[in-house]
Amino acid sequence: MSKLKVAVIGCGAIANSAHIPSYLKNPDVEIKYFCDIIPERAEAAVEKYGCGTAIADYHVALNDPEVEAVSVCTPNKMHSVISIDALRAGKNVLCEKPAARTYPEALEMQKVQHETGKILNIGVVNRFNDGVNRLKAYIDSGALGEIYHVYASFRAHRSIPGLGGAFTTKAIAGGGALIDWGVHFLDIVMYCCGDPKPLTVSGEAFCKLGVDMPGYVYESMWSENTSDKINGTYDVDDSVTGIVRTSGPVITVHGAWAQNIGEREMYIDFMGTKGGIRLQYGADFTVYTTENDALVSFTPKYKTRPHFENEINAFVKNCREGGKLPSHIDNAVLTSQIMQAIYDSSDAHREIVF
Repeated sequence: MSKLKVAVIGCGAIANSAHIPSYLKNPDVEIKYFCDIIPERAEAAVEKYGCGTAIADYHVALNDPEVEAVSVCTPNKMHSVISIDALRAGKNVLCEKPAARTYPEALEMQKVQHETGKILNIGVVNRFNDGVNRLKAYIDSGALGEIYHVYASFRAHRSIPGLGGAFTTKAIAGGGALIDWGVHFLDIVMYCCGDPKPLTVSGEAFCKLGVDMPGYVYESMWSENTSDKINGTYDVDDSVTGIVRTSGPVITVHGAWAQNIGEREMYIDFMGTKGGIRLQYGADFTVYTTENDALVSFTPKYKTRPHFENEINAFVKNCREGGKLPSHIDNAVLTSQIMQAIYDSSDAHREIVF
């Protein structure tokens, strides 16, 4: 069987740290194009990885009948545009998270996927994380009983990314801490709990600490090379809180890129009638339960594989064999719906009922 020819669209951080290395490790893949609107980035990828052709217009790849699949690794603004164009061009798509800036954009992506029948997976990589899947197995087995409440905390001291750049510009990113970090936490909850149907959402999103960009004092700032504190834009949420009622558990979230509390918390608590689990994001988890009239806790030890490699390998196999992965747009669109509702609830200062 010939190799799956792919195009990587967007040659920034996530492409270079995750998608490209994972594709290169898969013996069944050939990267034919590196695409970026900044030609030097695409050319640098060709030189660094020793393969492919650099292009600035993604339509070149979409018009090539040899290309079967694309990875969309651009800023959020272009996720829906490029994914829809690719689907209509007959390509299978792996689009980075979030699916889109807004729920309506994500719905349009889902609609076109259904129309074309091509694959559209979203880069909710934690669905391919070995630890997350072990946690899900505990829940699915009934070991925790009924999961009635899940609490997610994604909070940092002062860590707004690329202040004044694409991350903090709503027209490009669609939002801030919620859509950047919260998408992963909400998606883990939805996945582990069987993608329950959202029923009501109430939330508040705050744009407070980064407003005075020149005067912003910070401890660290990832993506600092994209920062523009003098001429840039800051109109997204630096913190958020919300409560989501679903057909399964109630979900509460408390997130912040930036807070005036010098603590970093990145965990999810799954609370059940027989036991509970705390998942440390990107790390291990601890189970709390009772045995023989005693309180018991333990932290399972297991081998893990790089989850981006798991995701890319699953996508490649999916392109060859068909079927539906857990990261399919039909599942990912629920998280988009929840995030949109939190933003809408914050704007209206009332609960959103579906």
